[in-house]
Amino acid sequence: MGKKKPRPRRSFTPEFKVEIVELCRRGDRSVGQIAKYFDLTETAVRLWVSQAEVDAGERDGLTSSEREELAALRRENRRLREDVDILKRATAFFAKETR
Repeated sequence: MGKKKPRPRRSFTPEFKVEIVELCRRGDRSVGQIAKYFDLTETAVRLWVSQAEVDAGERDGLTSSEREELAALRRENRRLREDVDILKRATAFFAKETR
């Protein structure tokens, strides 16, 4: 049995995602049918729909802007921790040199 090659990761514009979510909300076709027609994974489409519901206040969770802010804060936090670690090592090095 041959293994399927993993699908290459693709990115989609926010406008495209909004269109797909609107198609799903209309209810004419199921999420699975829409995903298959546009060659998308059903999981991705379901995530887009649920995120749109969160953004619209219909469901609990982090909105897209809150997710972006959280990611930025985590990046900054990681960078600051690295800076502190470097300063600690430098302090230890120079304290050792002056003895």
